Amino acid sequence: MKHLIDPTDLTLQELDEILVLAEDIIKHRTKYSEICKGKKLATLFFEPSTRTRLSFEAAMMELGGNVLGFSSADSSSAAKGESVADTARTIEKYADIIAMRHPKEGAPLVASMHVNIPVINAGDGGHNHPTQTLTDLLTIRETKHRLTDLTIGFCGDLKFGRTVHSLIKQLSLFEHIKFILISPDELQIPDYIKDDLIKNNIPFTEVNYMDDVIPELDILYMTRVQRERFFNEADYIRLKDSYILTLDKLATAKEDLKILHPLPRVNEIAVEVDNDPRAVYFDQVEYGKFVRMALIIKLLDLDK
Repeated sequence: MKHLIDPTDLTLQELDEILVLAEDIIKHRTKYSEICKGKKLATLFFEPSTRTRLSFEAAMMELGGNVLGFSSADSSSAAKGESVADTARTIEKYADIIAMRHPKEGAPLVASMHVNIPVINAGDGGHNHPTQTLTDLLTIRETKHRLTDLTIGFCGDLKFGRTVHSLIKQLSLFEHIKFILISPDELQIPDYIKDDLIKNNIPFTEVNYMDDVIPELDILYMTRVQRERFFNEADYIRLKDSYILTLDKLATAKEDLKILHPLPRVNEIAVEVDNDPRAVYFDQVEYGKFVRMALIIKLLDLDK
């Protein structure tokens, strides 16, 4: 039984197959409109979500399948103390595939160990968010037409951002990738990720400000800098404007730069940037639906 708990669960070949299938879905949507007819997806969301939950539900509906589930722990038997394993074993009797989000790291893995249907990790604490990684890879591939020979800037909270950690791990598998890590000292990328980059001879640099490095970038991946992550207010006030992307800061950027963001956005990208053709973060939302459609098809073994 195949699950997707960690981005590294997928081989490069499997990853490529999912992206190729997603691209075919984009081109031939009606071809897949009933491929999941009679199948049911259970969305078990133990914490709130907008994009991820609705993306999974929209994906299954567009494939002709049905959806059941809950959108918070309060509306499930978890509120009565039921274990993740028991919840999963119960849902297995109703559904063909599970997408689970949980605040505790490792919860989807526990679920996968107790059921005989595929489990997709839709985010577990600060650990992993593999379908966001697939979304990001498809967005880059569709907008840049490649996943090699790229200089990628990650900006904002790189210490706690699970989307950043997962994407760096996956992009490191491709050739001629360079990372520029833009963050305050308090929110730098964890050492274990830097150690992996060094071990695998993948070039990266760390900087505090985006202005000087924007001209180098093929991809700018923005994330939110949260006030609560700083040890004192003075440091936050000193640095916060450095991580707000405006049209002025894009003046020296490449014309074919692509700006990604996992969303939700607060104020780290000025609204004026939304109409710039380099901004693809709302397109990224739709790519997320297509890649989840491809993943569901693959895990249910319906692509044969």
